[in-house]
Amino acid sequence: METTSFGRVLGLWAAGLGAAAQFGKVSVSYPLLAEHYGSAGAALGFAVSLVGFVGVIFGVTAGLIVARIGYRRALLAALGLGVLMSAYQASLPALPMFLVSRALEGASHLAIVVAAPTLIAQISAPQHRGFTLSLWSTFFGVAFAFLVLVGEPLARLHGLGALFGAHAIYMAVMAALIAVALPRDVIGPRDVPLSLGSVLRDHGRIYSSPRLSAPALGWVCYAAAWVATLTIMPLFMAEESRALIVGAMPLAGIATSMTLGVWLLRRVAAVQVILTGFAFSFAASVLIWLTGAGWSYLMLAMSLGLVQGASFTAIPQLNPTPQGQAMANGALAQMGNLGNTLGTPVLALLVAGQGRGGFMIFAGTVFACGFGIHLLLSRLRARIPD
Repeated sequence: METTSFGRVLGLWAAGLGAAAQFGKVSVSYPLLAEHYGSAGAALGFAVSLVGFVGVIFGVTAGLIVARIGYRRALLAALGLGVLMSAYQASLPALPMFLVSRALEGASHLAIVVAAPTLIAQISAPQHRGFTLSLWSTFFGVAFAFLVLVGEPLARLHGLGALFGAHAIYMAVMAALIAVALPRDVIGPRDVPLSLGSVLRDHGRIYSSPRLSAPALGWVCYAAAWVATLTIMPLFMAEESRALIVGAMPLAGIATSMTLGVWLLRRVAAVQVILTGFAFSFAASVLIWLTGAGWSYLMLAMSLGLVQGASFTAIPQLNPTPQGQAMANGALAQMGNLGNTLGTPVLALLVAGQGRGGFMIFAGTVFACGFGIHLLLSRLRARIPD
C-alpha cells in the first residue's frame, strides 16, 4: 500500500469505539444494573466478565475464522450481531437471558478487535502504520472516557434501555459506514478445515513463533498492569486528588502514544519502543512505591502509552501477510483478556498484605517479564529466518 486511506482508518477506529463500548456500557452503568437486577448478587459480575472470557477462550480461533471468511465480511457480521445484542439488552430481559446476550456480544467484540486492526494495517502505507495503529490502540480509552461523560448521565436520566439502545444505533451506523466505505476483500482459502485439532495446532503454531506471539505475550503484561492499577491503586491515592489522577491516567497514556510514540515509531522498530515503555514503566513503579505521588501514576500511564501503540504496530512489522496479522491480532486479544482477568485479583491479593510494597512486587514482576519476553523473542527472531 503506497498511500493511506485516512478516512477509512477513522471509520475502522470509530467501529472500534463501538467494540470498546460493549465493555464500557456495562461498566459505567453497573450500579444501575445492580438496582434493576436487585436479587442477582455476585452473578451480576458475569455481565462484565463474560465478554472477556469469550476472548480468553476463542481469541486465536477468532483470528483463524476472520482470516478464512474475509476481514470486511467478518467485521460487518460482528457489527450486525452487536446491533442485535444491544437492541435486545435495551429491553432489560431476565438476567439469564441478559447474560446469554453478553456472551454472544463477546463473540461480536472479539471479531471486531481482530478484523479492524488487520484492515487498518492493510490500508495504511508502511510509513503511516505507526500513526494509524497507535490511533487504533486508543479506542478503549477514548470510548470509556466518552461513556463516563455521556453514557452514564444518559442512563441515569433516561434509563438503562436508553444507553443500550443508543449503542445499538451507533453499531448500526458503523455497519452501514463500513459497508459503503470498505472495498470487498479477498476471502481466505475455504478448503482449510476448521476442527478442534486444527485449532489446537494453530495455537501451537502461533505461540511457538517468535513473530506471531511476540505482540500478544508482551500485551498480556501490559493489560494485567493497566487494568489492575486503575482498579486497585486509587485506594492508595490522596482522596482530594484521586478522581483527577484516575481520570487523567488514560488521557496521559493516549497523549504519549499519539505524540512521542508515533515519533519514535517513525525512527525505530516497534519492539524497541515497547522495550523502552516497559523500562520506563518499571522506573515509574519504583517511584509509586517510594513516594505514592500523583505524578508518579501519571508517569506510569505515559510509559504504558508507549507499549500501547507500539504493540499494535509490531504486528504488521513482524508479520507482513494479512493472515499472519489476523492470527497475531487474535492472540493479542486472547492474551489481553487473560491479563484483564488475572491482573486485578493478583494485585488485590498482594496489596492486601503488603500495601504499596505489594504493588511493587506485582509491577516489577509484570514489567520485567514484558521486557524479558520481548528481548528473548527478538534474539530468537535473529536466529530464525523469516
